[in-house]
Amino acid sequence: MPRRVPVITRDQVADEHKAAYDEITAIRGRPPVIGPSSVLINSPEMALRSNRLSEYLGGSDALPEKIKRLAGMIAARSMDCQYIWDAQATEGRKAGLSGALVDAMREKNPLPSLPADEAPLVHFGQELVSTSRVSQEVFQAALDQVGLQGLTEFTTYIGYYRMLALNANAFTIDVPEQRTEALLPI
Repeated sequence: MPRRVPVITRDQVADEHKAAYDEITAIRGRPPVIGPSSVLINSPEMALRSNRLSEYLGGSDALPEKIKRLAGMIAARSMDCQYIWDAQATEGRKAGLSGALVDAMREKNPLPSLPADEAPLVHFGQELVSTSRVSQEVFQAALDQVGLQGLTEFTTYIGYYRMLALNANAFTIDVPEQRTEALLPI
């Protein structure tokens, strides 16, 4: 399905929003012309605030990189978002998530045996996205694993990537030509 709205460039942004466009470009290291940022920029101030959250979460050391990517994968799979899935699964593998876990999540197959540092968070994330709640037992196990700040950020990561997935899906953002992951079976 073709993209539903054109990508806008800095020249097309109203003068009063050029500073926001420039700050987003600085945060992302490139203009917001691909991915969900290319949609969010249609509301420049909202896009800027969203990118500031992304910048904070990416720079926080409350969670290891593989756990951040795990949150993104849980969010992407729960929304059947090809774009977010490709990015998060690729980076998740690089950060140390097993190929067996990535493949099982993609296919919605039973999960392999999980390392102790991943299992409580996988269960937390999957329960949260499937029921919008988390049982006390699952909550406590995840809290014990990463602490209060870590669990707050893990939950926020899931919400952030679900927001991006909603935009990617609604505006039909194409999966990159150079994708590295198999497409989600949806």
